Amino acid sequence: MTDTPAIAALGYEEARDQLAEVVRALEAGNVPLEAALQLWERGEALAAHCQALLDGARRRLDEAAPAASRPDADHEVTT
Repeated sequence: MTDTPAIAALGYEEARDQLAEVVRALEAGNVPLEAALQLWERGEALAAHCQALLDGARRRLDEAAPAASRPDADHEVTT
């Protein structure tokens, strides 16, 4: 697992895909205990990273929403 990129450098899709790989490996159940623990730790870190990226995206949307609903916004609002 040391040859994989640092989690903080991963985009959401990359981190999500790596997390899915970790889950598949753990669910297969044929991983030695120490390797399973390392996979689990990486999975936890990947899940936290994905959640942080999603939280950041939600904040950006929440910040943009009030600006988009202003009548003086640069775009036309339709209802």
